[in-house]
Amino acid sequence: MESMVRRFAAASVLVVLGCACSRSPQPIETKGGAPSGVILINGAGATFPYPIYAKWFDEFYKANPNLRINYQSIGSGGGIRQLQAGTVDFGATDSPMTEEQMKQARSPVLHFPTVLGAVVPVYNLPGVTDLNFTGEALANIFLGRIKKWNAPELAGANPGVKLPARDVIVVHRSDGSGTTFVWTDYLSKASPNWKNKVGAGNAVNWPVGLGAKGNEGVTGMVKQTPDSIGYVELVYAIQNHIPYGKVRNSTGTFVKASPASVTAAAEGAAANIPDDFRVSITNAPGEGAYPISSFTWLLVPEKIEDEAKRNAITAFLRWMLADGQKMAEPLGYAPLPQQVASKELELVSKIQ
Repeated sequence: MESMVRRFAAASVLVVLGCACSRSPQPIETKGGAPSGVILINGAGATFPYPIYAKWFDEFYKANPNLRINYQSIGSGGGIRQLQAGTVDFGATDSPMTEEQMKQARSPVLHFPTVLGAVVPVYNLPGVTDLNFTGEALANIFLGRIKKWNAPELAGANPGVKLPARDVIVVHRSDGSGTTFVWTDYLSKASPNWKNKVGAGNAVNWPVGLGAKGNEGVTGMVKQTPDSIGYVELVYAIQNHIPYGKVRNSTGTFVKASPASVTAAAEGAAANIPDDFRVSITNAPGEGAYPISSFTWLLVPEKIEDEAKRNAITAFLRWMLADGQKMAEPLGYAPLPQQVASKELELVSKIQ
């Protein structure tokens, strides 16, 4: 196993994203820095929404050539920390900030849901491309209790599928991650054992497995490792042609992640979403609901002293809540329910 870890650490991971570029995520910025007269907005955070943020920032720049948005895809934990430190103009996260994190910020922080996405179990099992997973089985895999691919818990959910008697290799995030929060939040709802032994969080004490940084890191490690399983945002699985399984939801139905099944998970939450938009929709009710679904959020200070930056950020938010939503589904995300987008437009006016 140690030699395997060293080999993974030395490997060069190449991930293809929805921005039609064969590389890992990089900052979006003007070459050589922002020229005189150009407004530079700096942000950092979640890798979960990076593909659509890359698309949005590029499209918004085309219509606003005097604006540059530089976004570092470093994980939700890093985005929150940089926002708290005041080193970025906005953060991005797949898990809402806690009350304690909010207190540590320099200014009150507003949460703006941007799109909805799904976290999916991806796997590399030669000859097998269509698997079902229960929440209990996923929890037991990541607890290290299911050690073989042909374990009864997996075989029972996949009648007729010839599963190999090989070891399961678990891959998880090594960095603070909102994707990890969504995944572990779901496992905590689906499995009392997981809730009691590990729980939910951006970073947890993993009982087993190999760590990789970012959605792109987990994607690359699973893609190059036979018999492995990990979890990533849906678009990373789609764009990298990695099989991802159906997951049993709260009604007992095995559901494949898609914009439609993510929208179904959001429908119940839309009517009762809190005013601060901090809400979990994992394991949502509804026969067609994909159970590991989530909003993803931009974190914007309520007070922005630089008037030019304030105007640029509020203009982007209004554009994102209207025209930007039309770009979600082609990239594997679900657009915001209209009632949520309308409610957010009212929140934009609170930015001072």
